[in-house]
Amino acid sequence: MRFKKIRLIESHLINLLISWFRQFTTQPPERPHEKKPRCLNSLRFLRRYRRLLQGTNHGAIVAATFRSRCHRNQHRIHTVTQRSRLQQVGNFKRMNQNLLEVSHLKKYFPIKKGIFSKTVGHVKAVDDVSFTIKAGETLGLVGESGCGKTTTGRAILRLIEPTGGSVKFNGEEITTMPAHRLREMRRQMQIIFQDPYSSLNPRITVGGMLTEILKVHKLRNSDAERKDRVNELLETVGLSPLHARRYPHEFSGGQRQRIGIARALSVEPKFIVCDEPVSALDVSIQSQVLNLLMDLQERLGLTYLFIAHDLSVVKHISDRVAVMYLGEIVENTDYKSLYADPKAPYTEALLSAVPIANPRAKRSRIVLTGDVPSPANVPSGCYFHPRCPKVMPECSSVHPLLAEDSPDHAVRCIIYPNSWPANIQIPERITSGAQREAVEAV
Repeated sequence: MRFKKIRLIESHLINLLISWFRQFTTQPPERPHEKKPRCLNSLRFLRRYRRLLQGTNHGAIVAATFRSRCHRNQHRIHTVTQRSRLQQVGNFKRMNQNLLEVSHLKKYFPIKKGIFSKTVGHVKAVDDVSFTIKAGETLGLVGESGCGKTTTGRAILRLIEPTGGSVKFNGEEITTMPAHRLREMRRQMQIIFQDPYSSLNPRITVGGMLTEILKVHKLRNSDAERKDRVNELLETVGLSPLHARRYPHEFSGGQRQRIGIARALSVEPKFIVCDEPVSALDVSIQSQVLNLLMDLQERLGLTYLFIAHDLSVVKHISDRVAVMYLGEIVENTDYKSLYADPKAPYTEALLSAVPIANPRAKRSRIVLTGDVPSPANVPSGCYFHPRCPKVMPECSSVHPLLAEDSPDHAVRCIIYPNSWPANIQIPERITSGAQREAVEAV
């Protein structure tokens, strides 16, 4: 037994010596598109000339070679290579282009019964959802549990096939895209899953997981290039390259979510669906992950669909907010207008439930009665009318439309005349605004 242990230790030491010897004898050829090791001075150089780097054309590579006196190596030449794209957030918002356009998206799950699995109904998880996301911005999608937020995000990426509607990414239709073209499109559209525990393969190391993605999409040619890319991704999300040898069960919840972010960034996407990425984490880790996502968006020019049910988190990261209820969007506007002047009664109820940090401050809480109706048996008229504190007689028969009541502020409620269908006559008290004034006075 002792002899076997000695032989095992000897073989392990020999392997370490061989790997150490290869590291200093075989060096891969230098490539201008790879990032070289940086020191503190090189990072200061990049921050100083950030405006110059951002002003280059799309996909241009700005290389600056300079001599710096490093603390560890006094005579080292650092080559800093920065890939600068016109995906910076400020540039994109000035361009005012829609990266994602979702029109009348629907996802119905059939309800089957009997021996022959006859369809007897449908669960309307997503029902006529429409919104747009500009390049470089973050759209927050909020609502109660079970309202269809996650289903919307997965249907956009075609992780589940939508029942109807249109999804356009960079002007290309996603819903009718063939399989081979959809595989190529996966590089530009990624997702960060909600559960950091079950979204990682427990039988493979973190490095093997990221390396497999690079092999499938043919993003790096040699093993050395793939290893450098894996180390770069781990450093980007605040982890050490040494963590590449570990398995998912050896990490904490926040570290696993960082690994999920690194996996999404591995294919260099433009658009990421963040499916409640901080809901399973404690408050301190939530702030770290949120700041990481915002920093990555600023550096890489990413576009987010941020799904959450915590309105305080959404306010921190989002540019615009869409509120969902029972598979429909009931309000869509920028975050300042939503928190300052909510128009939909459901949005007012959600905001009244957000806790205030000041214990002396008081807020009138809007308590909703009843439970959320089943999406398999939605109410007639407005879906929210059985629980709405501002219900009117027409709410049970008229289904409101999502329409703009003011510039860039869409709402779904028949208090506002624009939300009424064209084939139904609007009562005088609605068009005159008397009903709206009476409701707001309550």
